[in-house]
Amino acid sequence: MIKTVLLMLTALLTATPAGAEPPPASPNGIIQPEGYQNWRLISVSQRTESQTLRAILGNSVAVEAARAGKTNPWPNGTILAKVNLKQKNSETFPTAIVPSELIHVDFMIKDDSRYASTNGWGWARWMGQERKPYGQDANFSQECIACHSAVKGQDMVFTKPVILP
Repeated sequence: MIKTVLLMLTALLTATPAGAEPPPASPNGIIQPEGYQNWRLISVSQRTESQTLRAILGNSVAVEAARAGKTNPWPNGTILAKVNLKQKNSETFPTAIVPSELIHVDFMIKDDSRYASTNGWGWARWMGQERKPYGQDANFSQECIACHSAVKGQDMVFTKPVILP
């Protein structure tokens, strides 16, 4: 079942139209990383209370750190993308949970100097296929920090990278 979900997530993630205009910057000035749809998968998660699946992707810095087990702290230059999707039962295999519509894409950008006031991380989110920036102003990241404070001892990151043989 996990293999099926991963294959479907990969197909969904690579479905961004070529030549699409970049979305506006987030209220704190972060630009959505170009080409994140082609980053490697670091982990997956499911939120049962919201009936959502998440694919956690990483740029090359994040992937190297995850493979080397050097994620506490994550190195500067790490970018993690969390693709949040509604889940549903598969029409062809009803006991399988598969991704449905895109809800939002979150980014965490590690830079201890630039983001010193936000625990070394820059936070950004774009909503839905329209890629609308989340938040009224730059202070929206306080919502992210409040939630991620639960994992302060893990460099503010919930994700546990999948260890492949």
